[in-house]
Amino acid sequence: MKRLVLSAVSKYGTLIAMALLIVIFTFSVPNWAFISPNNLLNIVNQSALTAIIASGLTIVLVVGEFDLSVGYAASLAGVLVTGLMVNQGLAMPLAIIVVLLIGGTAGAANGLLVTKAKVNAVVATLGIGTILVGLTYGYSAGSPIVLLPPEFVQLTLGRFLGIQNPIWIMLIVLAALWVLLNRTPMGQRIQAVGANAEAAKLAGIRVDRSKISAFVIAGVCAALTGILLASLLGSGTISAADGYLMDSFAAVFLGSATLRNGEFHILGTLIGVLVVNVGFNGLSMMGTATFWQYIFKGGILVLAVALSTIARRYARA
Repeated sequence: MKRLVLSAVSKYGTLIAMALLIVIFTFSVPNWAFISPNNLLNIVNQSALTAIIASGLTIVLVVGEFDLSVGYAASLAGVLVTGLMVNQGLAMPLAIIVVLLIGGTAGAANGLLVTKAKVNAVVATLGIGTILVGLTYGYSAGSPIVLLPPEFVQLTLGRFLGIQNPIWIMLIVLAALWVLLNRTPMGQRIQAVGANAEAAKLAGIRVDRSKISAFVIAGVCAALTGILLASLLGSGTISAADGYLMDSFAAVFLGSATLRNGEFHILGTLIGVLVVNVGFNGLSMMGTATFWQYIFKGGILVLAVALSTIARRYARA
């Protein structure tokens, strides 16, 4: 009996938690407003940016490393993309490409420190993240960058087939990373390195290259999130995306306890993001004080790691 319960928690704990949250909020929010089509679509839209940054983080965790710089990279990207358009006069497509390249460069710096300099991933990415914070303040002089081109704002406010653009962008990114991770040689190498780096090395896989590639992907996803957030806010704002770090970690660890025994995967990350945002949305509609949202965020992160640990323990058993 205990084994059956452990098996259910390891694979379906996150889905059960989301179902319970939906039931609670359905009956707690007046007039069935929580489960209205508009609100459900709004939850998915609110999840889009977190899902993009969390999907990049998922690749790094799959390869067996950590990245604590993604939130800071996203904040820098938001300030840079707006500054390049407003202050340097770059066209929107060119500004976006430049910022995505800078995000990838930050990821590469993380990867090189971890693989070549043998710096612990937590220390390396926290150090790079702090440098990115300094660059953000230095470039913006501590002030938001506004007066953005209308077409940039429409990047997130626009709709296609009645669905908000961020949802479409999220689906494209998640689909691309799922294919990369599960249907390409590069993805297979990343998974092999994460499973056993020494065995992968003996099998002829370039371990360092796989890890650097994972960090680059995370950096690009973080930069894309920062760009979209700047479009959504209508300004390049310092520290705007810093909070995405905890949200993305909570989502990825929740996702690892979904459908698989503690393994990080893209579909699980999406489900984890939805769980987090169902909670935020429901608490907001219930009119709860802001401090409860922080309590929920911290609690969901602890729960996520606990569920992931249980899942891995069951897998080893």
